[in-house]
Amino acid sequence: MDRFEVTIAGAGVIGLALAHAFTRSGRFQPEQILLVEQENRIGQHISSRHSEVIHAGIYYPPDSLKAQCCVRGKALLYEFCDSYEITYKKLGKLIISNESNSDGLVQLAANAEANGVTDLQWWDGHRLRREEPALRARSALFSPSTGILDSHAYMERLLQLARERGMVYAPNTRISAVQASAQGLEIVSETGNGRADMAVAASEFHFASELFINACGLQAQDMASRCLTMDSCHIPALFPCKGDYFSYSGRNPFRHLIYPQPEPNLRGLGIHSTQDLGGQLRFGPDACYVETLDFDVEADKASTYAEAIRSYFPAIEASRLQPAYAGIRPKLAGPGQAAADFQIAGPAQHGQPGLYHLFGIESPGLTSSLALAEKVLDLV
Repeated sequence: MDRFEVTIAGAGVIGLALAHAFTRSGRFQPEQILLVEQENRIGQHISSRHSEVIHAGIYYPPDSLKAQCCVRGKALLYEFCDSYEITYKKLGKLIISNESNSDGLVQLAANAEANGVTDLQWWDGHRLRREEPALRARSALFSPSTGILDSHAYMERLLQLARERGMVYAPNTRISAVQASAQGLEIVSETGNGRADMAVAASEFHFASELFINACGLQAQDMASRCLTMDSCHIPALFPCKGDYFSYSGRNPFRHLIYPQPEPNLRGLGIHSTQDLGGQLRFGPDACYVETLDFDVEADKASTYAEAIRSYFPAIEASRLQPAYAGIRPKLAGPGQAAADFQIAGPAQHGQPGLYHLFGIESPGLTSSLALAEKVLDLV
């Protein structure tokens, strides 16, 4: 039976960051690290369906994994982009209020400072009118360290670096079972997945691995259920939460990213204004709990979006909103529940040596990716 030191399931941004961290750590032989992905390309689910924002670390409870990994991850991500020529722009973000003295913004500023985010600036109505004449707001918190990046180029470079060091990458491969064995963990995989669009039928392959890391995003709970020694009581419930994005035709009137104040329980960050590196304006996402993983955009939401956006962009024209794409957050908290933190579940939580699961890696997962990989590396 073939044997690996480390198997990582899921080649989204978290799995790729793990591959990068583990192959460069010096603690494992890169040729003995396997990255498995059930799709034929990297980053096909959560990792390609978001705002591509590098977050500052403003919203998350102090000492939470989200706060720690966002702040640390932001620094690591900018450093990585500089080192490997990944395009990004520090546009800065405005979190706005239509009150001159907003208690909500005061609370956010205090929370950000507790998280170590000390560069926020207060902008009054005069400054906002000068900097963003198309915007309607009376006050705002400005985050100069918030930016956007080419997330696809980032993921491709992570994969390239890990493979250059010797890591084995196996796309079109599904893990069907993980069980304890005399050699650590025995893993059963299906190459080809048996999908109708695959030219070859699926073939079963058994191999051994000392460590197995589940970074499957929306499928993390399903993957955990295929770990045969894992008691279901250690698998948290999944609450998929969908958000649609709309692009906006015509000139982009904004220089910065524009965010309303976050929704209750941080269900979402509100329908905000973001843009890509070419300046194309986008709005979204909303936040709606769903039963099925359907990535179709609901085109008839355009008028509802326009109504929400008009509160800070009065000149918006609903006819210029066009469906773009949708994303689904793998939330661990359901409707009305307090926001849940990232979860890294290892042997200390579930008792199975060598087995690690990452649950609930939603926003700020992209920003946190390199820091989360550091956390997992420290744990193992």
